[in-house]
Order: sequence, then structure tokens, then C-alpha cells
Amino acid sequence: MTYADFFSEIKNKFMGADVSDIKEHLAYQFNIEDEEAGGIFYVEVKDGQLFVEPYEYYDRDAMFTASPDTLKRIAEGKMDPIWAFTMQKLKVEGNIDKALRLKEIIDLKQKQTKKK
Repeated sequence: MTYADFFSEIKNKFMGADVSDIKEHLAYQFNIEDEEAGGIFYVEVKDGQLFVEPYEYYDRDAMFTASPDTLKRIAEGKMDPIWAFTMQKLKVEGNIDKALRLKEIIDLKQKQTKKK
């Protein structure tokens, strides 16, 4: 799997989450560690909208580093990001309080997916 394929798949897993109730600005950079699918992208919540783009985000609140499989499972709601961090499958740098809000975004997406 190439980075472009992985990014497209992961973007679809995040997009559609109704983040309109999140009033705080959140910006996360994700570093994917893999020879083929490795790369960087960011997830941002701004003004109640969700953005997922294949770029580095220099003014980020937190940075996550993981394998493609770990990140995919987290985005699908199949792996708790706090558990992944505890088991050293997910590295986190930056504002821990804001990093913990990633779970909120994932949970919002999961709730929305279940409604469909």
C-alpha cells in the first residue's frame, strides 16, 4: 500500500465526523512509520469543521507517531488510543490534554456511522 492509498483510506475514516459541538481549536499531526505507506498528515478541528490534509502542521497541539495498522485501527474505533499509547503502539508529543480529545473525534465518527 502506498502513502497516497493509505492517506485516502484514513481520511475517509475521519471525515464525516460531526465536530460542530467542538468549539476548541484542535490540530494533530500524524507521522506514519512504514517504508511504503509512511508519511505525514494532519487532522484539524477549526470553527466546528474537520479538516484532514496530507501535509505537515507546524502549529500543532499534538503529534502522534504510529504504524499504519495501529492508526487504521484507532481511526476505525477498534483500538483505543489511550490503550495504544499505554502499550507503546502510539507515541504522543505535545499537549496531552488536547491529544486526549482525539478519542472524542473518533467516538463522534463511530456514533455517526452507527446511525446510518
